Amino acid sequence: MNTLSITGRKKESYHVELEYSLLWESALGIAAFTNTPLLDTLEREKTFETLRKTMSAQLLEELKFVEENNTWKSLLQLLHICPGSTLEDFTAFITALSDNELKYHCFPFTGCKNEILRSDAAKGDVHAVKQLQIETENISFFPAYIAFIHKVSEKKLKEHLIQVFTLWYKTAILPEADQLMAIAVRDLEHKRIMREKLNAEEFVAWATGGTEYAPEPSVHRVLLIPQMNYRPWTIVSDIENTKVFYYPIPSTSIHPDDPYLPDYLLVQKYKALGDATRLRMVKLLSEKDYTLKEMTEQLNIGKSTAHHHLKLLRAASLVGLRSSKYVLKMNSITSLPTELQQYLEFHPVGENE
Repeated sequence: MNTLSITGRKKESYHVELEYSLLWESALGIAAFTNTPLLDTLEREKTFETLRKTMSAQLLEELKFVEENNTWKSLLQLLHICPGSTLEDFTAFITALSDNELKYHCFPFTGCKNEILRSDAAKGDVHAVKQLQIETENISFFPAYIAFIHKVSEKKLKEHLIQVFTLWYKTAILPEADQLMAIAVRDLEHKRIMREKLNAEEFVAWATGGTEYAPEPSVHRVLLIPQMNYRPWTIVSDIENTKVFYYPIPSTSIHPDDPYLPDYLLVQKYKALGDATRLRMVKLLSEKDYTLKEMTEQLNIGKSTAHHHLKLLRAASLVGLRSSKYVLKMNSITSLPTELQQYLEFHPVGENE
C-alpha cells in the first residue's frame, strides 16, 4: 500500500551533554570491583587484584555489603542529584537528606508514570514496593535491590554509603587523581570536537563504541560520562528525562602519544572472534536472536560454557541482550574493517610520514 505523508512533525531527537568528575569514577570503580561475574572481562582486573591487597578490613567489609545488596546503584542515583563535585560535598549531601528523600532517590527511576509509586515506596508503602518490583523484573537484580532499600534502616544505609564511598575514594582514586582527571579532560575535548561533526545518534554510537540509541518519548537529554574503571563496558542507566551512558575512555585518550597502541575494545573484538565456538555463535546470531537455552541446544555445549563465550562477545560489544535473547550488533561487525584501517592509518599530529 502506498502512503502519502502530510505531517509536518520532525523526527524527535535528543540533546547530548558530557560530564565528568572523580566522583563518577569512584562510584563506577565500586560497581566494577563488586561485579564478580564480570571481573575477568575488565581491563583493570589485575589492578583491582593488587588494590585488594592494600584495602583495610573495613573497606573490604563495606564492599562485600555492596556486592550483596547492589548499593553501587544507590551511589550512582544520588550522584546525579548531588550539587557538588567533591567528596566532602557528596558526604554532606547524603547526611542532609531526609529519610524519605534518601530512599526515594535510591529507588530506581522507572519512568515518569511510576513516580508516584516511587514516592509511595519511599514512605514505606508495601504495595508500592511490590509494584516497583513488578515494573523492574526484566532487570535481574532490581527486585531484590528494591526490597533491600525498602527494609534497610535509613541510618544504616547512610552510614554504609558514606563509609564505602569515602574509603574507596581515598584508597583507589586519590593516588591517581591527577592522571585520571588529565585523561578524562583530554577525552572530553576530543568528544566535544566530534559532537559538532555528527548528529546526536551517530555521536552516541561513536562515543560509546557502537551502542545504538534511538530517540525515546520523554527522553530529551543524553548524558555521556567517561570512565576508566569499567572498561571495556558501557553502562546504561535512566534518570528523570535522561538516558545516561557511562562509556569506556578509548586508549587514544589514555596514551595519545603512542600511535602503535590499539584501542582496548578493538583488541577485545578481534580476540572475541578468534575462537571457533564464538564465531559459530556470531553466525547463528546473524540469522536470528537466540536465548541461552536455544544457543546451547544449537551448539551442543554446556550452559556455563555458552554463557562464558557470550559474556566475552558482550564485553567486546559484538553481542547484546534484549528481552532475554542474545542479539548480534551487526554495526559492530561491519565497522571492524574501518576501525582497523583507522588504527593503521593513525599518525600523531606533526609526525612525518
